[in-house]
Amino acid sequence: MKKLALIAIASAFSASAFATPETFTIDNTHTFPRFEYNHFGYSTQLSRFDKTTGTVVFDQAARTGSVDVTIDMKSVSTGSPLFNEHIQGEDFLDTGKYPTATFKSTKVVFNGDKPSKVEGNLTIKGVTKPVTLNVTSFHSMEHPIVKKTAIGANATTTIKRSEFNAGKYAPYVGDDVTLTIALEAIKQ
Repeated sequence: MKKLALIAIASAFSASAFATPETFTIDNTHTFPRFEYNHFGYSTQLSRFDKTTGTVVFDQAARTGSVDVTIDMKSVSTGSPLFNEHIQGEDFLDTGKYPTATFKSTKVVFNGDKPSKVEGNLTIKGVTKPVTLNVTSFHSMEHPIVKKTAIGANATTTIKRSEFNAGKYAPYVGDDVTLTIALEAIKQ
């Protein structure tokens, strides 16, 4: 029995010794952070950002990873050029002073061999708060066009915009904002 336990321990160490972190570059043509909020009780508004950069480090065997994302806040897309300008103003995103938002992970939690949560720090308008992104889907395989390993995920969290100095008209315009990111990244 002791011999079996030693073999199991040795196997665990040897498996982790061969684990290799891989770095993936975010595919800006297939990565879109979105946000939604209640608008005066009339409707749920949904908008997105069109320019996102960053990297994901992923080691499936060791069940480790990290995420570093930068969102160009001036690329906000509400469906209306006039409202894009309005939401970029000082009362909301203040993109003149804070042109980017960032998310930097502090921990990736795995369920089996797939990430299920990504804990980290979200910075909007110079304010940094801890958030947990709940991963609702994850997939890794060779990309059929570029012939490199690619990963994709969808993740979501809810924040209070007032905590990021963007709370104008709250609570009439919902303070709770659901953030969702559809992310694809290709191995470097």
